[in-house]
Parts: sequence; C-alpha cells; structure tokens
Amino acid sequence: MTKTDILVIGAGPSGCVAAGIAKKQGFDVMVVEKQKFPRFVIGESLLPRCMEHLEAAGLLEAVKKQGYQQKFGAKFVKGDSVCTFNFADQFTEGWTWTWQVPRASFDSVLAEEIQKQGVPVWFEHGVTNITIHGTDSVTTVEDKDGNIKTIEARYIIDASGYGRVIPRLFGLDKPSSFPPRKALFAHFNDSRRPDGEDGFRITVVAHFTDLWIWMIPFSTGITSVGFVGDPKYFEEYPGNKLEEKLRAMIESDKVINDRFRDCETVLETQTLEGYAIGSTKFYDKGFVLTGNATEFLDPIFSSGVTLASESGANAARLVCKFLNGEEVDWEKDYTEHCQQGINTFRSYVAGWYDGTLQDIFFTPNINEQFKNQICSVLAGYVWDLNNPFVKKSNRILKTLSEVIRIEEEKAKTVSV
Repeated sequence: MTKTDILVIGAGPSGCVAAGIAKKQGFDVMVVEKQKFPRFVIGESLLPRCMEHLEAAGLLEAVKKQGYQQKFGAKFVKGDSVCTFNFADQFTEGWTWTWQVPRASFDSVLAEEIQKQGVPVWFEHGVTNITIHGTDSVTTVEDKDGNIKTIEARYIIDASGYGRVIPRLFGLDKPSSFPPRKALFAHFNDSRRPDGEDGFRITVVAHFTDLWIWMIPFSTGITSVGFVGDPKYFEEYPGNKLEEKLRAMIESDKVINDRFRDCETVLETQTLEGYAIGSTKFYDKGFVLTGNATEFLDPIFSSGVTLASESGANAARLVCKFLNGEEVDWEKDYTEHCQQGINTFRSYVAGWYDGTLQDIFFTPNINEQFKNQICSVLAGYVWDLNNPFVKKSNRILKTLSEVIRIEEEKAKTVSV
C-alpha cells in the first residue's frame, strides 16, 4: 500500500494547481489520472483570474515558456453588431491578459511541472473504490494492465473533472438547472487567418440567440471552431458524419464561412452533449470536490478552467490548514466561496441564452462604466463583491436589459 498526506484524483488544471500548492506547503502529495497524457479536452480559452492560481502553484513560468497565444480580451459578434472587451479596461484590479491554449499541450505542461516539483503522477490509473474512515481514506486504483493498487491518504481532493469520481461512487450527482445543450467542434488549419488583432482574438458569434460559435486561435496557426446550443439545431443541418455536419453549419454562417470553408481539420470533429451537471455536496469528511467535479455550466464565457483552478487552489489551502490541526469552516470558506463564483457565471450564461446579455452587449451606446464592470466578470473576477455586476448579477442584468429595450422601442417610435 502507498501512503501519502493528500491524494489528488485527476491531473487537469484543478488537480495540478491543488497539488502544486499543497506541495509548496510541505505536504506529501500524489496524483492519480485515469487517462494517458497528452489528451484532448474542451476548455481552451483561459481567463486572467487563472494566472493567479498558476502563479501560486509554481506553474506560471513553465506555461510562459510554451509561447501560447496571449489573450487580451474577447470579441462578440451578432450580425453587423460587434462588442469588444479588453481586459485592460476592467473594473477589478488584477491580471489583464492570459492565454488561449491547446489543452492537450497545456495540461501536459502542468502535469510535467508538478512532477518536477516532486509530486508523483500515476497516469492510466482509474479509481475503482474509495473507503473513508474519519478523514483517512483507502483508494483502490487499477492500471491499464489490470493491476490493482491501494493508496492510503489523510485527505482526498477530487479533481477528476468530467470523470466525477467521488460523485459517481458516492451518488452525489444532481441534474443541472440548465436545459440540455450540445457542442460540435474541431481544430482547423487556419490558412486564411486575417492579419492583426482579428487574427488572434477569441471571437464569439451569435448565430442565433441560443446557438453560438466559438473561434479560438492558437499561436500554432491552428484555430478551434465550435458550435454550441440547443440540440434541435444540429438536426437541421445535413451530414451523416460529424465533420460533414460541422462543415454544413460553418457554411451557413457568413461571419466564419469565408475564413474556414474547405480548411483542413487537424483534430477529428467531436461532440459533447448534456455536459451541465452539479453535485449535492462539495465536501464531506475526508474529501473535497473541485473543478467540474463540483459543477460545470457552459463554455460560453470560458469559466470552466477558472472555476477549476480557483476551487483547486482554495481546496488545497483548506486541506493543508486542516491537516495542520487548524479549524476549517468548509461550508463558509469552501462551498459558499465556490457557489459565489458559480452563481455569478450562471447568471451570465443564462442571460446569454435568453437574450438579456446580448441586449446589453450589442446596444450601440453601452455605458462605459457598466462595460468595464462586466469586463471584470468576463476576466474571471467573479468574487469581487465591490462590483455591482457581481454582487447583484442576476437582477442588474435583467434591469439593464429592460432599460435598453425600452429605450430602443422609444427610438423606433420617434423615428417613425
């Protein structure tokens, strides 16, 4: 049996941030990961808030060396209307840039770096059982050859992402409040990438109100392109194969068709459906859930890696505090903190799909102060309660959208 202070399940960003922070605080840490790296996963656009977590875990310098495409903001397009956010203009003090990353490479860099820090990572080891006595645990894993091993740990951090190891084993999954949505995406050789800012800026296109497109350019000349929305829309496009359907959808949108028609795919077209899911609890004796193991919302505002790294960093600090014999208020310091970020992002995701946020983004005369405050949310600073677009996110978005609609109706009446 292998023994460790902290067992981290999952070697994605949440797990690596947690492992790096715990290791820096002097604890024995090990990671088990079911898959072999490098491997592809969705979530290729980071937010500036992530930079703080990478730095705290000792991972930032390793990522800087990779030459990933820097991200300074985001562009939203709807028909002829364009709304651009620059992180340098945000309301909250913090990082003003981050990266757009091929996740297979990015996750591998993080995992390699924590191994250099002295954290062992067991790849291709899937968790089959966990027993917890008090806060001590015994985790059973099986490697790719069917060999069984056990790991005794004083605490478990479940950063297993879509694998949701502890929620699955302990029956903690709960349905999301969001309607089911589907994503269809691929990587393209971006041979007609425009020069200048438009060539490297992440762009979101509102194809319909509840069907949108992402374009995420990488420094390699490859661009990730995906459609996300109600599954019903995907049935309206021809094609028996996923790539055929994706190309048909690209051809239907004038914003992206000229750029990507006939471009070679360098990552097989993939689909993801019914991805939004929650958990009935975020912690219990002996374990804490982080990242997508807690809740995954939607890719529209690139919140996944931010929530993952934030929860991983916070979990690691609290676990270390607990193992040092200090008092930890898990409900207040962990669940409520996680829920604050999740709920703020949830308001913006819901507002995008019901059109509320699109009213705000695409009004021709958006208030600059409001725009800067919204920009901080899009940068991942969803824990800044001094920002009214964080503290009262749901109410203020609906109120502002209603005011904009009334003013636009008045303008139409005057013009008539």
